[in-house]
Amino acid sequence: MTEGTLFVITGPSGAGKGTVLSRTMERVHGLHISVSVTTRRPRQGEEHGVHYYFAEKEEFEDLIARDMLLEYAEYVGNYYGTPAEAVAEKLAEGKDVILEIETQGAMQIKRRCSGAKLVFIMPPSFEELEKRLRGRGTETDDVIFRRMRTAREECRRIDEFDYLVINDDADIAADELRSIIVAARCLTERRAPEFTNIF
Repeated sequence: MTEGTLFVITGPSGAGKGTVLSRTMERVHGLHISVSVTTRRPRQGEEHGVHYYFAEKEEFEDLIARDMLLEYAEYVGNYYGTPAEAVAEKLAEGKDVILEIETQGAMQIKRRCSGAKLVFIMPPSFEELEKRLRGRGTETDDVIFRRMRTAREECRRIDEFDYLVINDDADIAADELRSIIVAARCLTERRAPEFTNIF
C-alpha cells in the first residue's frame, strides 16, 4: 500500500485557515485531520479531543521530553504540537493527513518529512487580518498587536512553502486547496505502484 501524503496548512492567526479547511473537507474525501495538543485555553465552542487536546504546560513539556511530538512550537505564550504516533499510523494506512499548525512547526515538518506538501494561507491584506482578529472579540489589544507582529514575520517566509493560497473568499480558497490535494494524489510516485502488477 502506498503511504498517504502529509499536508501542512499554516498561516497567520486570523487568516481563516479553519474556515478554508472546513470547506475543503466538504469537497475532498478521505482526509484525516490531525488533532493538535495546545496549552492555550479553549475558545467558546471548542471541544477537547475534537478541536484540540488541551493540556497543562507541564503535560506538554513531558511530551517534548519523551519525544512524542512530530513538531511543536511556542506561539504568543502558548505551546502547540502534533502527536507523532497518530500521524504515522494514518499515513501508513494510506490516508492523507492534514496538519493545521503554526509556521514554526511547519518549518520543523519541512526539515523532517521530505514528502510533506506545505501550504501557506494568508489574508488579502494586513488591514483585513486585523479586522478579522478584532472581529473574534476574544483577545485584548496587546494580544492582537503581538499576533499582527508575528503575522508579518510569518509572511516573510512564504517562499519556503510549496503553495500559497490567499483567503479573500473562503470558497475560492477552499477550491484552490482542494486542487492542491487532488494534484498531489495524482503524482506518478503516488499512483504508479497501483499498476505494478499489470505491466
